[in-house]
Amino acid sequence: MTDYVLVLDSGTTSTRAIAFDLRGAVAAVAQRPLTQHYPRPGWVEHDASEIRDRTLACMHEVARKVGAANIAAIGITNQRETVVAWDRQSGEPLARAIVWQDRRTAEFCTGLKEAGHEPAVQRTTGLLLDPYFSATKMRWLLDNDGQVRAAARAGRLAFGTVESWLLYHLTGGAHMTDASNASRTLLLPLDAPHFDSGLCDLFGVPLGALPEVIDTHGALAETTLLGTATPIAGLAGDQQAATVGQGCFAFGETKATYGTGAFVLTNKGGEVPHSDHRLLGTVLMQRGGERTYALEGSVFVAGSLIQWLRDSLGIISSASETEALARSVADSGGVTIVPALSGLGAPHWLAQARGVIAGLSFASGRAQMARAALEAMAHQTHDLADAFAADNAGWTGLRIDGGMSANDWMAQDLADMLEMPVERPDMVETTALGAAILAAVGGGLFGSLEDAVHAMRGTVRTFEPHMSEQVRVERLQRWEKALAAV
Repeated sequence: MTDYVLVLDSGTTSTRAIAFDLRGAVAAVAQRPLTQHYPRPGWVEHDASEIRDRTLACMHEVARKVGAANIAAIGITNQRETVVAWDRQSGEPLARAIVWQDRRTAEFCTGLKEAGHEPAVQRTTGLLLDPYFSATKMRWLLDNDGQVRAAARAGRLAFGTVESWLLYHLTGGAHMTDASNASRTLLLPLDAPHFDSGLCDLFGVPLGALPEVIDTHGALAETTLLGTATPIAGLAGDQQAATVGQGCFAFGETKATYGTGAFVLTNKGGEVPHSDHRLLGTVLMQRGGERTYALEGSVFVAGSLIQWLRDSLGIISSASETEALARSVADSGGVTIVPALSGLGAPHWLAQARGVIAGLSFASGRAQMARAALEAMAHQTHDLADAFAADNAGWTGLRIDGGMSANDWMAQDLADMLEMPVERPDMVETTALGAAILAAVGGGLFGSLEDAVHAMRGTVRTFEPHMSEQVRVERLQRWEKALAAV
């Protein structure tokens, strides 16, 4: 019998199940797309039933491939901040899920800021008042959806993020969330074990609709959907899971994930993080109630910019074309893209910002646009590096992952613009690997996270900087000029 860890990885554009062996090798994968709904500009929604049904379909497909009896533990990782509202009795969603990218609550956030609430909220939760986070999405559903309001009045409303929604169905009705996801809601004090009634009152969210906050790894729950009682032993938001997958367990170690958005986390150990430069404090992981924290910078648009070039502009037919196009020209021809297609995240936090393409000329073509899009990843990351350094959390190196990081040109450009080594593992899908590591340790298959990473992470490649200072400075000057125009 071979032990496998089954990971349910529910992302923004797709959901999948992956079986890892205890060496970190992928034994089986099943994936399904998720439909993106854009009912109005700035609004992004998912069908929660589709998330559930397609995730469970992937789970069963992978279980058939490796044998359900061989699955020793299950881990779950998910798109964070996305809010699902469902009926506790029927288990069915009451409205479409509001996705983390959604900006419909910008005006509500502005009102809270103008009322002076942001400093206290940031001190307590580590977060800023931005539509990105879950609480204002919950409030919007209560204000604007009759079914959600009726369920709340009847005491039947359940609010949760995606892992909570999946857990409910995997366990037959348990209403739980892990501490890493709970710390993204604006409703959890970083140093408190449970959601806070005062924060719930501020945002107008009923405390009774929220799940129980539990650890990220350990004996958390179990499911019988695979025919036997299978432990669910690891839970984490996607960016925290990727940080685990990169082995960032020492204070100061930093990773950046380039997927739909881009997310940088620096391990802060047991120190509750505070930022004076609009970075975020978050729970990295929790076991036995004891927390490890991280400082985070979140960029809203990364891989979704490449998707936009492909699907909306038709400049490329596949994301993989961008590397060859970037290499085909000496530079971007002066083209600079500020990808504020759904506002700007850290360290700017401009919810109403819109994208800018600057420096166009008749010489600008597909190659220049593709190169400028990839350059925008390094520009945004450089802004984050400056903010982290100003918060006394400067980076000495960066570990990268996510689908975009497979692009060698982009990885080298990051090293050049950051002036530091950039390390990329062979397994760039470290979000799923991190969930597998948490579940493997939580399920007792390894004695420690360090042991699991040593066994499962695999080899890495390092990109060293070699760009001239003149070129780097000129790039940053063009970026600052374009940024001023958003």
